[in-house]
Amino acid sequence: MTGRVEGKVAFITGAARGQGRAHAVRLAEEGADIIAVDVCKSIVENTPIPPSTREDLAETAALVKDKGRRIFTAEVDVRDFDALKSAVDAGVEELGRLDIIIANAGIGNGGDTLDKTSETDWTDMIDVNLSGVWKTVKAAVPHVLSGGRGGSIILTSSVGGLKAYPHTGHYIAAKHGVVGLMRTFAVELGQHNIRVNSVHPTNVNTPLFMNEGTMKLFRPDLENPGPDDMKIVAQLMHTLPIGWVEPEDIANAVLFLASDESRFITGVTLPVDGGSCLK
Repeated sequence: MTGRVEGKVAFITGAARGQGRAHAVRLAEEGADIIAVDVCKSIVENTPIPPSTREDLAETAALVKDKGRRIFTAEVDVRDFDALKSAVDAGVEELGRLDIIIANAGIGNGGDTLDKTSETDWTDMIDVNLSGVWKTVKAAVPHVLSGGRGGSIILTSSVGGLKAYPHTGHYIAAKHGVVGLMRTFAVELGQHNIRVNSVHPTNVNTPLFMNEGTMKLFRPDLENPGPDDMKIVAQLMHTLPIGWVEPEDIANAVLFLASDESRFITGVTLPVDGGSCLK
């Protein structure tokens, strides 16, 4: 099956690399043009996670163009509503319409228990991973509404939006909040034939997970743990014998939710988790 989102336009945040890039490329493969934004710099202090760059966003654009599709890019911080609105407005002006919103941008920081989490880490987490999702939809959905064709909105949550883990309480709170946003948007926008769902990945092979800080969080018993060391523990999180999934695994789920194959699916929390929610 090809052309599953043929002729549609998708707005994707956090598109420079990782899951966002995978979503852009996968939807382009199936016929969509892309509005891709990313902050392209570090916005969190003292993080071991390397920031996305302009070069990353340019590579995403090149990959989409290689699929024969058009792409509009902009450097945007999802905490900045006016910048988000300007970017999506310009993208729609260039590409002609908007049908799909994928609120994917997110950060990881901290690693403390909730009672020791700093106010800075808490505020950054909520501002990006929760408020940024709301601002993304708020900025973009008027274009979907004005099109009068309905549409699909996909919010990136996490397995951590459905269950709790220690040392990531602010992340857990934000990702649970995304579920509340999803369900409310689904109720409010359903009359316009706009569907809203969330995806809930387990660990994903991207820089947000594959970094020194996460490896030490999983293996505090080792001085310099690597991916193989982390995998031993990460496998315990899942029913299937895996430590993590690939960005393309999430992109396939996003494509399904964006396409007409899921035309009557709304308000759903879709785990892509190797059976993590069973534990």
